[in-house]
Amino acid sequence: MLHGHVMAVKPYSPGHIGAVASNFTEMRLSGAVKQKLVELMCEEIQRIVPQMESETLAQDPERKTLDDPERTRLNYNRTRELMIEQLSNIESVGSAAVQAGIEHIERHLAKVIRHSEAAAEKDRVATIKPRHLEIAVSGMGLGNDSDDEEESQEVEESETLVVGQGGGILTRSSLMSLARTHAKMSVTDDAIEELLDTYYMVVETIERDIRKHAQLGGNPVQFIESINRMRTLMSLGWMRSMLIKAATNARERGYKRIDIEQIVNIDPFDE
Repeated sequence: MLHGHVMAVKPYSPGHIGAVASNFTEMRLSGAVKQKLVELMCEEIQRIVPQMESETLAQDPERKTLDDPERTRLNYNRTRELMIEQLSNIESVGSAAVQAGIEHIERHLAKVIRHSEAAAEKDRVATIKPRHLEIAVSGMGLGNDSDDEEESQEVEESETLVVGQGGGILTRSSLMSLARTHAKMSVTDDAIEELLDTYYMVVETIERDIRKHAQLGGNPVQFIESINRMRTLMSLGWMRSMLIKAATNARERGYKRIDIEQIVNIDPFDE
């Protein structure tokens, strides 16, 4: 273990940590808090790096470079080269831009896959085929040759339309729109991810109930209740209710937006 030179590495500056932290709160941070945050973040690096190192070596004992043992990430250097290729007026790409680029592309990939997966599930198949990807691309408004502003409007409209048709496919932009309309409050990215995951979990649970009660000898009252709950889900009544409850909770705590904390504390099956 080469710990000797690690101590010489300068920690983050309090100003830098403060600037990054300001992305996650609308409150100001005192100088002492910024300093403590530096210590906490450095402690977290000290905790997680040895863990990542042992997990990386467990997967490949010959490995000489630390990897993300949790999952495969987009290649840093390849992403950087692809980004540089698209530059017109700037010569190079900094590490912060590459990190942001990787996060954006991975989120974009996840979104395309979620839409494709939803289309495949409708076909009741376990493999995403080209036709499912085509449905996803069309539903997301990708591949249009319009200018950026028009395209972003088209994407939002088409995504909201997919939901409005009762297809049960929810997207970030349609959720943000719902939050503005019904909760009168913005929603963090983490809260949106949690809402989407919870929505699909509830859909799966109710689908299972419907199949169970539809079998011979099942209770018809429970079957009808399950159908009605599914109808509420598809008409977005459930999502509206979740957002309103989350917004109420956020306001009671003095928050200006809905975060993941509000979502995880709501019972998704509460009528």
